[in-house]
Amino acid sequence: MKRKIEFASHPANLSAVRSLVRQFAVDTRVPESEVDLVVLGVDEACANIIKHVYKHEETRLIGLSCEQVQGGIRFRLRDYGKNSAEPAQWTGRSLESIQPGGLGLHMIRSTFDHVDYRPKRNGMELVLTKNFKSP
Repeated sequence: MKRKIEFASHPANLSAVRSLVRQFAVDTRVPESEVDLVVLGVDEACANIIKHVYKHEETRLIGLSCEQVQGGIRFRLRDYGKNSAEPAQWTGRSLESIQPGGLGLHMIRSTFDHVDYRPKRNGMELVLTKNFKSP
């Protein structure tokens, strides 16, 4: 099973993205206890693209591919922005620091088993893979 959409980088579009990811997770029989985390992880990744890559420009394109893979699910997020830093250098704030914001990368990395940033000629592809144990 595979679903693919493209949407403008307007924050109002994130509600439809969350609905699509939730329905995809349910359709692919993601364990109920994991659905909300998967939805939140993809939502956070989209929000990071809007904020950090597109600097809140609301008309830039984001691609999202949802695919069922052997033993799990995979999401591919594609942006077409300028990425000035290497993904390995991206860090969230210290978990000991008590302040709002900065926990998105921690949450994404703890939700998904594989988080791969693949630089493209024009932009970046973020590949989020979640594996599930067979019952």
